[in-house]
Parts: sequence; structure tokens; C-alpha cells
Amino acid sequence: MAIPRAAKTLRRTRIQEEKEEQILEAALDVFSARGFRGSTIDQIAEVAGMSKPNLLYYFRTKEAMHRALIDRVLYTWLEPLRAFDAEGNPEEEIRSYIRRKLEMARDFPRESRLFANEVLQGAPHIEDELKGPLKQLVDEKAEVIRAWTKSGKIAKCDPYHLIFAIWSTTQHYADFDVQVRAVLGQEHAGEGRFEDAARFLEQLFIGGLRPNLPIT
Repeated sequence: MAIPRAAKTLRRTRIQEEKEEQILEAALDVFSARGFRGSTIDQIAEVAGMSKPNLLYYFRTKEAMHRALIDRVLYTWLEPLRAFDAEGNPEEEIRSYIRRKLEMARDFPRESRLFANEVLQGAPHIEDELKGPLKQLVDEKAEVIRAWTKSGKIAKCDPYHLIFAIWSTTQHYADFDVQVRAVLGQEHAGEGRFEDAARFLEQLFIGGLRPNLPIT
């Protein structure tokens, strides 16, 4: 994980910690809106309400700020998948996963767009994580889904594409929020849109994964 320059001092003060958070909040605003390549230290300093030299005392480079944010996002974003329980009821586990992902889209839209921008640019800063810890976790959960299909608890499906489909449909509500609200219109674009989405996605995925029972 990227360590802020100020964090390397022997004793970090409360003020140092607050300044680092202030900078990272500003960096999140800028990176999520402009992407890494389109963002500058000057823009981040302006949003943070700090001078550029003061900002650089805490983070030496744009890369250090971006890395710190990406590390946080990767940990947070993967937590719902880590909670996917092989011993749980498949329908309840899938329902819970869909809802947790939608809650993250609702509560952390900037983080979602930060991650999306990074991937769209070829994932230059997180390729090792995608091929390493992320792949390992997805492989592990794919085996859980395969076990459910083999035992007849859910219909046969490709576990990787099931996970991809849940990612894409839930994160859409963060990454394309402006489009979602524009199309839904004022009447349906409030916070209730996430509950509406949850009910629809549960119907789509859980209904589609229920095993076809023989007619007796």
C-alpha cells in the first residue's frame, strides 16, 4: 500500500492524518471525474484548498495519491465477494451479494468511477492485483458456484460470467449514474431506484439460476 510521505515521520499527528484525508478526498473527486491521465496535482491542490508545496509534503507525486486510493478501493470493492459463503443458501448468498454491490454503487460512486477509469485505461497501476489477488479470489468463488451447480442447488452456468454479469449490472448504477437518472426521469430517479434495481436484479439472476425441476 502506498505510504504518504508524512506517514514516514516517527510520530504522525492528528493534523497530519486529517490533511492526508483531506488530500485523498480531493484526489478522489478529481481522479473519478478526469481519470489518472487527465488529472494534475494543481487540480487536486485546488480542490483540497491547499498550496501545491503543502500538498507535496504529504504525497510526493500524483501516482502516490492515486495508488493510496486504488489500494482502498480494491480492498473495499472485494469485500462483498469475500463474504460469499460456500456453506450458505445459494439464493440468499446471491441475493446478498447483489444488494451489497448495489449499496456500494449507491454509497461509493466516486470509488467505482475511479476503478472503472483505471481499467478503461488498461489498468496500468493495478494489473498485478487483477492477475494476482483478484483472480485468486474470483477463482475461489467460481469453485463455490460450480459446487452449487454440481449438487443441483442452482442451474448450470458459467461462474465467471455470472460474477461478471453481477459486477456490470450493479456497478452501472454508479458509473453511469447521470444516464440512469436522466432516463428514469425525476419521478423514479430518487434513492428508491436502488431498491427497484435490487428487486429486478434478484428476479433476473435468482429466477434464472433456479434449477429446472422435473414435472411430476
